[in-house]
Amino acid sequence: MRKKKFPRESSVSMTELVLPNDTNTLNNLMGGRLMHWMDIVSAIVGQKHSNSTVVTASVDNISFKHPIRLGNVVTLKAKITRAFNSSMEIRIDVEAEDAPSGHKFESNAAYFTFVALDQNGKPVNVPEVEPETEEEKELYSGALRRRQLRLILSGRMKPSEANELRSIFDIKEA
Repeated sequence: MRKKKFPRESSVSMTELVLPNDTNTLNNLMGGRLMHWMDIVSAIVGQKHSNSTVVTASVDNISFKHPIRLGNVVTLKAKITRAFNSSMEIRIDVEAEDAPSGHKFESNAAYFTFVALDQNGKPVNVPEVEPETEEEKELYSGALRRRQLRLILSGRMKPSEANELRSIFDIKEA
């Protein structure tokens, strides 16, 4: 499988305006609407990277650092951090801006995992990514630890099998 440059060919940005229908009774962006936008932008980057239909496999923690208000402009930046066999870890960074004042702030960041599928709904292999910058290399190496943690939490891997996590948690052989 051909390696792709990372993240230049494997990143997407999307911009949205927070309208009244996107907000709760406090005029803040609803978390579900933000998750919807994050799912869309990460699906786009996953499809572009894999040249396949993709489905959401998992979503990591999404916490609000700062509320996003009615009228704010929201920019979501998604990039592939690592590709495994048929799955891809995608990081989404969310920035909001109060357009009249020009004040920008980071609101959220999360990791989504997508699986590439063929026309029959079966998983297909995806191209690898090749990190170039120090930040890309750090995200790439951390992706395996995050993947193993997800698999443990979902019950699909035993902690003793998580080689990348052993050094962090001092897990001994069983």
